[in-house]
Amino acid sequence: MDYGLLTIGVALLLISYLVGVKKQTWLLAGFNEKMIKDKSMLGTITGLLFFLPLGVLGIVNSLFDYAHEGTVFVAVMLILLTVVYLLINRKLLK
Repeated sequence: MDYGLLTIGVALLLISYLVGVKKQTWLLAGFNEKMIKDKSMLGTITGLLFFLPLGVLGIVNSLFDYAHEGTVFVAVMLILLTVVYLLINRKLLK
């Protein structure tokens, strides 16, 4: 059991709750607030579609020990980033 990865997974679940449910978008960095029309939708997309699966994946990876777990974690993170990027560009910037 990897306690560091478990801690990161729990922290990501907490951020997912704060951004996705409580709509605290000030936790998100690196976006232009003037271009985003609906900040509530931004919180929902990033909190529930990015941070939640990433936190669950971090917790699952901390419980099981297998080869190439870092590769799986990075691959899933890149896929989630691509999906969130496309959703934000299609739904929030137009």
